Amino acid sequence: MPTVDDVLVHIGEFNFFQKQTFLLLALLSASFPPIYVGIVFLGFTPEHRCRSPGVAQLSRRCGWSPAEELNFTVPGPGPAGEAFPRQCLSYEVDWNRSGLGCVDPLAGLAANRSLLPLVPCGHGWVYDTPGSSIVTEFNLVCANSWMLDLVQAAVNVGFFIGSMGIGYIADRFGRKPCLLLTILINATSGVLMAVAPTYPWVLLFRLVQGLVSKVCWLIGYILITEFVGLSYRRTVGIVYQVAFTVGLLALAGEAYALPHWRWLQFAVTLPTFCFLLYYRCVPESPRWLLSQNRHAEAMQVMRHISRKNGKAMPAALQGLRPEEEVGEKLNPSFLDLVRTPQIRKHTLILMYNWFTGSVIYQGLIMHLGLAGSNIYLDFFYSALVEFPAALLILLTIDRIGRRWPWAGANTVAGAACLASVFIPEAALGLVAGGLVLLLPETRGQTLPETIDEVENLRRPRKHKEKKIYLQVKKQDIPLH
Repeated sequence: MPTVDDVLVHIGEFNFFQKQTFLLLALLSASFPPIYVGIVFLGFTPEHRCRSPGVAQLSRRCGWSPAEELNFTVPGPGPAGEAFPRQCLSYEVDWNRSGLGCVDPLAGLAANRSLLPLVPCGHGWVYDTPGSSIVTEFNLVCANSWMLDLVQAAVNVGFFIGSMGIGYIADRFGRKPCLLLTILINATSGVLMAVAPTYPWVLLFRLVQGLVSKVCWLIGYILITEFVGLSYRRTVGIVYQVAFTVGLLALAGEAYALPHWRWLQFAVTLPTFCFLLYYRCVPESPRWLLSQNRHAEAMQVMRHISRKNGKAMPAALQGLRPEEEVGEKLNPSFLDLVRTPQIRKHTLILMYNWFTGSVIYQGLIMHLGLAGSNIYLDFFYSALVEFPAALLILLTIDRIGRRWPWAGANTVAGAACLASVFIPEAALGLVAGGLVLLLPETRGQTLPETIDEVENLRRPRKHKEKKIYLQVKKQDIPLH
């Protein structure tokens, strides 16, 4: 009995149905950046200083320019050019007193203004920005600056918890129900975040988005790779990631057009409700249906694919079997990832590389704008360089293999961080590059499907035979 891949060879491995489904799921990938790195704009920290009652009135009375007001009323930089005193401390002066002059209002209080006592901001801050962010609305600066980091930490905690359970959830309940449920929760929590009245509510809704958004993105990846034929699986996986890069570019444009964080949050969230229409556009994965012994439904999906692709389903391929038939029901668990030596080694190396990639990527993204340049252009340019990276992967993955390009990319990333004085990220990248070389090369290899095959991966493995299914018509011969 043929497998799904055998049938796709005849009805289309990447024809109209797969292209349409890929475009729909690519939109899902493009909607993920506002959650993954949206804090760059939602939590942008502009130049700021203490709000001092009476300063605005004195400035108007004296006719000061903005530069003069800063020079006369705000402490200068701290030691070695640090901006902390200017942003988090103010002079202990009553600016409403009538004896202050306009030429040098502090001259009568001390011969040297550096001798004047400084106190923490007690009346809020003034932000030099035409828009708003989570930082400016909830005053997440100075002693409260850690609360901004907590917002992104909540997202990453959600990613971690959600990713841990995605395998079980998608295998237990199906790809499509999980996709639709995570879309609904993600969109709803995104809107609720946009109207959240206080910081704790923002933190809560961001955590919920983290719990479901990464799961949603991964299920989209799983679905598209299960709909296409074997020869297209690598390409659609890479291009699905390219759609994420397109989302990065769109995010930079939206953030520039909408400098107020609540409107930006609405703009990136409301369109995601349209993904609920995938209920009618995207069928369940036939591979998952087969794994649940729902053969009739799997065949119904395959016939739907053949109709969409304009190809007839061969009569000899009217039945399906799973890719691997097993004699007994398997009960996999997370412990299988560390139970045997080879899988344990591969698991730990891959986990470290995922961690390293996320830390370096998010670390570099979070440093955008800190140099005082245009944060929108910096973000846009950093996203553009991902396109040649994707092209490089497409050109090398089948010619050179996986290990050396991966190890080289990690090493280059670590060296680049080292050159930029991001020492911790540099060490992570360099170590990750070396560890990748301990993984087996998979180019041109039949991938292992059991624990025993992984443990014996270095040994020659017999390739699966290609089978041709023919329909043979039998003629009834009367018996005499």
